Amino acid sequence: MEHQELHQPFELYVSDMACWRERPLVYHFFEIVRVLEGEGTREVNNNRFPYHKGSIFLFTPLDCRGFDIAQPTRFCSIRFSEVFLGQCRSARERERIEQWLRQLEHIFYHHNRFQELLITRPGDCQMIATLMSNMVEEYEQQQSYHEENLQHLVTVVLNILARNVAGNAGATATVEAEPLINRMLLHIRQHISQPDQLRVEHLAALFNLSANYVGEYFRKFTGESLQQYITRYRIRLVQQRLAHSSLTVSQIAAELGFTDESHLGRQFRKYSGVSPLAYRKSARPA
Repeated sequence: MEHQELHQPFELYVSDMACWRERPLVYHFFEIVRVLEGEGTREVNNNRFPYHKGSIFLFTPLDCRGFDIAQPTRFCSIRFSEVFLGQCRSARERERIEQWLRQLEHIFYHHNRFQELLITRPGDCQMIATLMSNMVEEYEQQQSYHEENLQHLVTVVLNILARNVAGNAGATATVEAEPLINRMLLHIRQHISQPDQLRVEHLAALFNLSANYVGEYFRKFTGESLQQYITRYRIRLVQQRLAHSSLTVSQIAAELGFTDESHLGRQFRKYSGVSPLAYRKSARPA
């Protein structure tokens, strides 16, 4: 499975869908896409769903996504990492960002990622359209304080999306109707700090699969092994907490289900190339 990283903490652009003609990729960043014109089909983790003018999608890190165009399509894409929302200048701001990032996890990981996000509140669609237009202008003009303004505008958009996600919770209560891989991914993210909940035997019993088939099924729909996905997701959470919280490495290890600080350190160095403390030092502004 091919992957794509974000080169800057924040990227915004308005374009046609030509860049989506390549095969779907796994993207390592959050993304909000609003379709300005056109229609077709979007693909998320090997599932295909229609899109049309006005559709809004949320994508999470490690989602594999792409688009198949039926009618000429233009879209506005906001791509950002935890680093962008976590830019702060004081310990007080860092506490605020830590709380916000936890809310962000809830927004992106608890809505039905295999359906269009329905904006049901009157005026919210127009408000999002206006805010995204403002972001395009700020991003293109690069005037003083544009980074701070972009950060606040993204936060407002996410707050609007959050209340629609919460408002639609009752409508999507039939969890069993969601694709099995979606339910499996959500379970992993919700129980990432509980290794016993992530064992193959437990997943097999929970999702009514053969223990011998769990790994094959997971790889078929995600392009990587179950253990690779769990480790990669856990390391991303470690990176987030190192950059934006005051938790010690030992506290992070306990929170996220590592055996101890040494276990976290070995896994982190293997995937990140540096120690947790070195990563924390480089991720925080001087």
